[in-house]
Amino acid sequence: MQALVQRVQAICGEQYAALSVVTLVELTHGIYRARNSADRTRRQAFTQELRRDLVVHPVMPEIAELAGRIEGEQAARGVSIGFEDLLIGATALWLGYGVATANLRHFQLIPGLSVVKL
Repeated sequence: MQALVQRVQAICGEQYAALSVVTLVELTHGIYRARNSADRTRRQAFTQELRRDLVVHPVMPEIAELAGRIEGEQAARGVSIGFEDLLIGATALWLGYGVATANLRHFQLIPGLSVVKL
């Protein structure tokens, strides 16, 4: 995880880092999709380290309503956003954060969200 933190700091500078609980779901999903026990162990250690070192923010009703508004407005424009990324992005917006990710596709569809490519 230290390498990830250093990478984020190199790109974004000193920033507060946190996780959405939805990110935790995605990381846990990845643990159980690992093709072998070594990958599973590595992914599990990484996820546990993140949980230990970062605040994990829940999806509160206000975040759910924001996500619903964003999804509805974007759908009216013919834009579809993946549900997990929508919730992560809405959490970041609600808290006044940006998102640092290697997967820009859905996050860039969320109006007002600052997105940084890792």
